[in-house]
Amino acid sequence: MIDLWTWTTPNGRKVSIMLEELGLPYRTHAVDITNREQFAEAFRVVSPNNKIPAIRDNDTGMTLMESGAIMVYLAEKTGRFLPEDAEGRYRTLEWLMWQMGGVGPMLGQVHHFLKFHPGKAPYAEQRFHTEAERLYRVLDTRLADRAFLAGDYTIADMATWPWISRFEWQRIDLNDYPNVKRWYLEIAHRPAVQRGYHCPKRVNEIPMP
Repeated sequence: MIDLWTWTTPNGRKVSIMLEELGLPYRTHAVDITNREQFAEAFRVVSPNNKIPAIRDNDTGMTLMESGAIMVYLAEKTGRFLPEDAEGRYRTLEWLMWQMGGVGPMLGQVHHFLKFHPGKAPYAEQRFHTEAERLYRVLDTRLADRAFLAGDYTIADMATWPWISRFEWQRIDLNDYPNVKRWYLEIAHRPAVQRGYHCPKRVNEIPMP
């Protein structure tokens, strides 16, 4: 049994989607970051950085924070969604790191300035929206000749997709990125993704297609 501490954010959804894809039994603990519950002392035990998501694997006693580390751990635990051959493995990790180092931080800034604080910092809005468009172009180019980021459906796709699911927050028209749109819709229709997306509860969000 996996204990999952999470909230309805892209980073949280990465792990709940993966757990659903794996079919692993898990128990969800909602950490309402809008009420600063991530700073509770009890949560700090499993997430020293006070960020969701975090897990405890009750089979091994392992606790982990940081969504990317959790996904690699679960992939290695189950032997799924992270290829064993060197080329496939490192391509998957390459695009996972691209999400963690680029897509997440940059689109997070887009959400902050364009969605929640529009008009307060025009320079920041332009800077981060321009970077969002660049990242979408990178993703669109990558997906031009392959179904998924590393060939097969992997943790790289599961990590990136929840950030793209907020394209409207980012003022992005998916029609401008046809390969991204095709990839986005294909993943959105996966039953495990639909279940994981709604974990731990539904809040005011962009409806899934």
